[in-house]
Amino acid sequence: MRSMPDDRTTRAVIRDEALRLFAAHGPDVVTVRQIATAAGVSPGLVVHHFRSKDGLRQEVDQYVLTVFEQLLGELTGDEGPELFEEPASATASPLGEVFLRHLPVGSPLPGYLRRLLLSDTEAGRGLFHRLYAMSRETLDGLAESGAASRGRDPQVRAALLLVNDLSVFLLREQLTAVLGVDPLSAMGLARWGPELLSIYAGGLNAEPTAPEAEGGQA
Repeated sequence: MRSMPDDRTTRAVIRDEALRLFAAHGPDVVTVRQIATAAGVSPGLVVHHFRSKDGLRQEVDQYVLTVFEQLLGELTGDEGPELFEEPASATASPLGEVFLRHLPVGSPLPGYLRRLLLSDTEAGRGLFHRLYAMSRETLDGLAESGAASRGRDPQVRAALLLVNDLSVFLLREQLTAVLGVDPLSAMGLARWGPELLSIYAGGLNAEPTAPEAEGGQA
């Protein structure tokens, strides 16, 4: 068995390997033994830490939510508006730096999120409900700070914001094909961010807040 990395506990390594395998193959088909092998531990140690595969899956789901809570916290915090300012170049932006900090290149989290949300499972439905609750809280926070309005129907507005955010993850491959760039890459976010902000701030009639990046249409 391989030794644990210095910056992660055994529990974190098991969770991370479970996330990677769940994203690639689906939680239902991945076994405790496969997770243990990937993590370099015994199946008994997996059970010792999480009691069962369901317990491990719950831990993975909570980790996914925590990452999104931290991401949303940065986007809606005091420095949030600065993240959507005109990027210094077509390949880098403050918004991109935030996304890549929480979702680095090669992260299995987007793939896991997509697979779970599109599954007809209790876990998938539960995760969506928790993400929706997070969207409601985010909208309330933005409204209280004066950065947004709850609208005439706050429930629908929070749902629309959530659907828009999730579309980048659920349709990532399709968006990459039509845009010619991964929307979750630094270059993709440098193009996505200004358009997103201009629409949120002024509707579809709003002028873009930044020039189009290379590869965009004139």
